[in-house]
Amino acid sequence: MFEVRNIAFTYRDKPVLRDVSFVASPGETVSVIGSNGAGKTTLLKVLATLAIPDSGAVMVDGQNALLRPLKYRRQLGYLPEKIALYDDMTVKEYLTYRAQLKGEPSKRIRRRVGEACEMCRMTDLMQVVIRSLSAGLKKRVALADALLLRPRVLLLDDFLAGLDNEMREAAGAILSDVAAFSSVIVTGHELDDLAKWSTRFLVLRDGVISASVSTAGVEPLVLRGRLDAALKGVSS
Repeated sequence: MFEVRNIAFTYRDKPVLRDVSFVASPGETVSVIGSNGAGKTTLLKVLATLAIPDSGAVMVDGQNALLRPLKYRRQLGYLPEKIALYDDMTVKEYLTYRAQLKGEPSKRIRRRVGEACEMCRMTDLMQVVIRSLSAGLKKRVALADALLLRPRVLLLDDFLAGLDNEMREAAGAILSDVAAFSSVIVTGHELDDLAKWSTRFLVLRDGVISASVSTAGVEPLVLRGRLDAALKGVSS
């Protein structure tokens, strides 16, 4: 069980996150939406231990992960909005290097790289130099990196940005598979695409979760209406 408890974060005396709390169960994909500046990226940075909150806790199986960040990061996959890859490496070389940096035992690295490439539908691209890949495929390499250790928690910041319709469909299929072993938390603005594979939406307004909208059994048009209303801060 992944639980965020009462997270608060201030930047230059300005509250960015205020009392943010939610739970993401194994197998669940939670989409955090909101306008630019609502605090989505900051929230994911806090959950990834890249920013230290003023208060609150991130609980994994009843233990505060923020107190043991090194252990927590072994269970965590994180894909930031802006990705940086080593363009001169092949996909396989890059992922092997990243697995080594993450401390994976040498005897397991080849299998981990193969599994991550298979999950991301990149097995046929393992020997391709990253520089020659499209922007969408580079993002898929970054996702494979985040999945190398089969994380229990996967954080994706604005994951669908810049992807065409075909790439978005492929990304959704990949994350549906990932949800089999991970709690997925993703931010973005592409509501219709996110709705296809999210179990729940959290609406972040001015650093506060103002609404939680389940997708279970809801028709797409009805769901979109509820999300639009929640984003505007009115009752649907």
